[in-house]
Amino acid sequence: MDLVPWSRKGFFYVVWFLLLSLTCTLLVDVTHSAAHPDTRKVYIVYMGDKPKLDIPTTTTLPLHVDMLQNVVGSSNIAQEPLLLHSYKRSFNGFAAKLTEEEAQKMAGMAGVVSVFPNEKQKLHTTRSWNFIGFHENVKRSTVESDVIVGVIDTGVWPESASFSDAGFGPPPKKWKGTCQGSSNFTCNNKIIGARYYRISEPFIKGEIKSPRDSEGHGTHTASTAAGNLVSKASLFGLGSGRARGGVPSARIAVYKACWSTGCSFADTLAAFDDAIADGVDIISTSLGPRSPDDYFRTPVTIGAFHAFRKGILTSTSAGNDGPQLKTITVFAPWLLSVAATTIDREFVTKVQLGNQKIHEGIVTNTFDLKGKFYPLIYAGDAPNRKAGYDGSISKTCKPGTVDHNLVKGKIVLCDGTTGYGAYFAGAVGVILQSRPVADVLDPLPMPASCLGLDSGNSIYYYITSTRNPTATIFKSTEDIDTLSPYVPSFSSRGPNPVTPNILKPDIAAPGASILAAWPPIAPVSDYPGDDRVASYNVISGTSMACPHATGVAAYVKSFHPNWSPAAIQSAIITTAKPLSPDLNPEAEFAYGAGQIDPVRAPYPGLVYDATEQDYIEFLCAQGYSTKLLQSITGHKSSCSSKTNYGALSDNLNYPSFALSSSNPNSISGVFNRTATNVGSPRSTYKAKVIGATKGLEIKVNPSILSFSSLGQKLSFQVTVKGSIHHKSRVSASLMWDDGTFQVRSPIVVYAIYY
Repeated sequence: MDLVPWSRKGFFYVVWFLLLSLTCTLLVDVTHSAAHPDTRKVYIVYMGDKPKLDIPTTTTLPLHVDMLQNVVGSSNIAQEPLLLHSYKRSFNGFAAKLTEEEAQKMAGMAGVVSVFPNEKQKLHTTRSWNFIGFHENVKRSTVESDVIVGVIDTGVWPESASFSDAGFGPPPKKWKGTCQGSSNFTCNNKIIGARYYRISEPFIKGEIKSPRDSEGHGTHTASTAAGNLVSKASLFGLGSGRARGGVPSARIAVYKACWSTGCSFADTLAAFDDAIADGVDIISTSLGPRSPDDYFRTPVTIGAFHAFRKGILTSTSAGNDGPQLKTITVFAPWLLSVAATTIDREFVTKVQLGNQKIHEGIVTNTFDLKGKFYPLIYAGDAPNRKAGYDGSISKTCKPGTVDHNLVKGKIVLCDGTTGYGAYFAGAVGVILQSRPVADVLDPLPMPASCLGLDSGNSIYYYITSTRNPTATIFKSTEDIDTLSPYVPSFSSRGPNPVTPNILKPDIAAPGASILAAWPPIAPVSDYPGDDRVASYNVISGTSMACPHATGVAAYVKSFHPNWSPAAIQSAIITTAKPLSPDLNPEAEFAYGAGQIDPVRAPYPGLVYDATEQDYIEFLCAQGYSTKLLQSITGHKSSCSSKTNYGALSDNLNYPSFALSSSNPNSISGVFNRTATNVGSPRSTYKAKVIGATKGLEIKVNPSILSFSSLGQKLSFQVTVKGSIHHKSRVSASLMWDDGTFQVRSPIVVYAIYY
C-alpha cells in the first residue's frame, strides 16, 4: 500500500478542517460581536438623592462614567455612546444602554436603588370650572401670579390666546429655569420656561425639535390648569363660552417629555429633574406607566418623591384603563391621584334612518351632512377577504379589515369603538355600538355617533330587513346631563395594587368632554388625514381631570405658600363633595374622596400633614432597607429593629382610611392619625361616623378634639371591628365638625381574595 499519498491527503484534510473550524469560530465571534450592541436597550439607573456637589447641567457625572466602565468595559464605551443622560439637579441617576446581564450587574452596585428598562408611558374649559362651583369671580390671592405650574407633557403652543402674557409682569425671582427656545419658539411672561427632551431615541419625521406642541395634549392640559380667560372659545361652535384655567394669573413652565410615540421613562425623569430644580410650585403629569410597579421603578413616582422633599406637590392622572378594578398605575401616597368625572354638559349626536326613526348617541361630531342620506352597511357584511378577514373580524372596523369597495361612500355600522377601518376604507361616516350609552367619546375624523346596544340592534335589524337601507348623521348639539357628576367607564379604578391600605385614587375632577386650547397643526381627532384646524378642542380622559386638580392645588398654594405638599393634598381630599355609589358601583375605588371642591379647598379647618420622615417610616413598612432609604434620601435614614412597622401603612398620616382583609367575616384594624388646626385658633371638633354598615363597628377615640391655637396638633385613633358579611366592600366616612368647618375622610373596608 502506497502510504505517502494518503499521508499527504490526510494532512491536507487536517489542515482544511482546522482552517474551517477557525473560520467558523471567527464567524461566530464576529456574529456575536455584531449582535451584542443590538441586544442593548436603554435602562434607567436610579441612585436616590442628588449629588452633594453642584455639577453644571451640561456635565456628565464622573461617577456615572466610572460605574458604566466597570460594568461594560472601557472598550465598549469607546465604540458607541452608552451613557445617554445624567440626572443630577434634583436626584441622582443616569440613562444608559445596557444588556440585561449588565443591568443586573449594575443593580448590585453600591449606591444603586433600582435599575429598570426605559419603557413608554401613556398620555392618560369653559363649563367644567363653573360646574364644580369655581366661578370667574371667586376670591383670588394677590400672589397667584407668583405660583409656577410645571407641566410635563407634549409641549405647548405658545401663540394660543390662553398663554398671552398681556398684563403679566416679569417672572417671580425664585424662578431658576430657562427657555430652550429656537427660531420657532419663544417664551413670555406667562410661559416663563420651556424645555424638551429626546434622550433615548432619534427624532422621527414630523417631530418638532423644540418645546412646541404638535400633538395637542400638552397645550390642552396646560391651559386647563393655568390658561388665561379667553372669550368665544369653541370647537366649531360646540362648547362655546369663555375658556380658562384654574389659576389664570399663575405662570407656566413647560417640560416636553412626550412625543407621538409616547413618554419615555428617561425623558420623564429628566423633566422632573429640571422642574424641581427650576423652582416650580406644582407639577402636573397627565401620564403614567402601562402597568403598576414598585414605587422606585417608575419615573412619576420617583420624581414626585423628590418633588415632595422640596415642597412640591405632584398631581397625576389615575389612568384610562377602567372600569375594571385595580387598573390604577400611579398610586404613591406622596402624590395626588386624580380620577375623571363627567360635567353636566353632554354632546348629543343624532342618527336618522331611512325609515325616519331617530337614535341619539354620543361622540363630539363637528361634521354636518346637512340631512343628506347615504347608503348604510354593517361592517360584518363587508369583510376584506383579500386580506384574509371574515365578518367576525370586520364587524369591529379595525384597520384593514373592511373592504374598501363595499364601504366607500357609505355610512358603516361597527361593533368597535373607533371606526378606524371604515375611515381608512373611505366610509362617509360610522355608527358605533359597543360603548355604554352614558359614556363619552372624543371627536372622530368623520361624521360619527356611538349608540347603546339597544339602538345598535335596532339599526342592525333595519339594515337586514331593508332592501336599500340609508342613514344620516347630524352635527352634535349640546344638552344637559342631569346625572352628572359620575365616573365614566374609562377612568382607572383602585384599589391600590401595591399598598392596599392606602386609598387610591384620591379625588375626582372633570375629565369628560373638556374644552381647552389646541395647536392648529394638531389633528382634532388625532387621526392621520384629519385636516380640521381648531384653536380649541373637546377631549376626554383622566389627563383632563389631572390639570383641574393641578389648578386647585395651585389655588390653595396661592393662599398658603408655606403649606407642605401633604397639607395641600389633605385639604383637597377632605373638602371634596361626596359622590353617589348608586351611579358609581366601584364607589371610592372610582372617585376616592369624591368630586373636587376648589372653593372649599383653601379652607379645610384641619389637615393631615406628613413629613419626609413619615414617608421613610412608611417605606420601612413596605420592606425597603435602611441602605436603600439612605441612598434615596441622602441622609442617615434608618429602619429601626425596635419599631413595629407592620401597621405603618395603615398609620401613615393619610387623609383617608382603607382597610383590606382576606376574611370579610373577621375585620379588625386600627388607624392612628394626627390633625393640625388650620381653621379657627380656638375650636372644638366633634367626630361623627357616617354610613357605617350593620355588623361593622367604627369608633373614634377621643371623639372630641379641642384646639387652642393655629398649628396645634392633636392625635386620635380609629378602630374598625366586625364583619362585612358577604359584601366585597363597604363604605363610610369620618367627619370632624366644629360648626364652621367639616373635615370629611372616606373609610373603605374591603375583602381581598388571593
